[in-house]
Amino acid sequence: MHDNYLTVSALTKYIKRKFELDNHLTEVWLKGEISNFKHHSRGHMYMTMKDDRSRINAVMFAGNNRSLKFLPENGMQVLIKGQVGVYEPQGNYQLYIQQMEPDGIGALYVAFEQLKEKLDNEGLFSESLKKALPTYPKHIGVVTSPTGAAIRDILTTIQRRYPIADITIFPALVQGEQAPVSVASAIQLANKSDLALDVLIVGRGGGSIEELWAFNDERVARAVANSIIPVISGVGHETDVTITDFVADVRAATPTGAAEIAVPSKEDVQQHLNNLNRTMSRGLEYLMNHSKNHLNRLKKSYAFRYPAQLLNQKEQELDKNIERLTKSSLSSQENQLKTFSQLNQRLENQHPEKQVQTTKKELAQLFNRQSRAMNQLYTAYNQKFIRQLDKLEVLSPLHTMKRGYAITYREDGSLIQSTKQVQPGDAITVKVKDGSLDCHVWGIEEEKK
Repeated sequence: MHDNYLTVSALTKYIKRKFELDNHLTEVWLKGEISNFKHHSRGHMYMTMKDDRSRINAVMFAGNNRSLKFLPENGMQVLIKGQVGVYEPQGNYQLYIQQMEPDGIGALYVAFEQLKEKLDNEGLFSESLKKALPTYPKHIGVVTSPTGAAIRDILTTIQRRYPIADITIFPALVQGEQAPVSVASAIQLANKSDLALDVLIVGRGGGSIEELWAFNDERVARAVANSIIPVISGVGHETDVTITDFVADVRAATPTGAAEIAVPSKEDVQQHLNNLNRTMSRGLEYLMNHSKNHLNRLKKSYAFRYPAQLLNQKEQELDKNIERLTKSSLSSQENQLKTFSQLNQRLENQHPEKQVQTTKKELAQLFNRQSRAMNQLYTAYNQKFIRQLDKLEVLSPLHTMKRGYAITYREDGSLIQSTKQVQPGDAITVKVKDGSLDCHVWGIEEEKK
């Protein structure tokens, strides 16, 4: 029997020491495909790196993966820097990853596509969530750097197109590690303010993808999506597209374009006002012509051709109004008498002197109110009657006769309107303003056409 048996732990430590002393294993540059990926709740990432022939277990601790711009996924080809070591409890060798980036495409691009897919699956890009922009905004908020070229372009454009709009700037960092938090906080501050903002412009001028990266951050995207105020995104140049553009209610190609979308042109507003003025003028002209035509039709109506029938009609209406007045008066008197009887009955049952005096006062007030009501009702109907008589007098032939005209009737009382209604020798009656003339027709002379 051999005297120098090793324990499993001792052998594992020996092998681990060999790995640590081998310079080829302490800094390994590896290319492979990720599989069995697991992101632990404590932040560590566990995976298997493989190619078409072999595989090796790997781990990337939270302290190293915190700076990743993308989230590793199964099937992703990556480039890795790390070292090979031994996991003593199981005696397995594994790869400890220190750096990682996608193989063939940039990490920022991968992060962009991953966040875009995530937010799209949540529905944050849905058209149904887009809020409409106001046509004539009174107050505009701007989230950007107060010292950049973007704010100057925005202010100049709004002042040129729609100078009556108020503008409030919410300063924010638009570049660097603190930029996402700064932009998201400024958007939230604008929504919490009591400025009654109508629209919010969020953006910055052009730059590299790294410089624009704050607007590809999930915190900024969610702040835009949660904004009660409609948001216009104006980031970079026309070719630049960010996550903020997809979430915003409206995307503009540049900050200047965002300002142009936010406000109307004063020339367009003036043109719209001119069009409204022309439409209103045409409407008033049509209404006046329609009213004139209606008035002319009324003048030619039955009532104007036959004033006697109109007078009879108004006489009947007057009789009905007098009957209603009489009924109303009797009803009012009956109600008052009923009230009076009830009061007398209460007095007979109770006999308190104070109540008698109070009731007498109430009764006097009721009679006064009744008298005033009767007088008002009588006055109203009397004035209405006088107005109707005035109208009838204007329409009456008697009014016309006072100016020297006469009305001619046949013996049967019908009105003569044409020479064809009489023959020579017919007896006729001519009514003038102060009486009637009995006449005979001696001759007829028709008007030559």
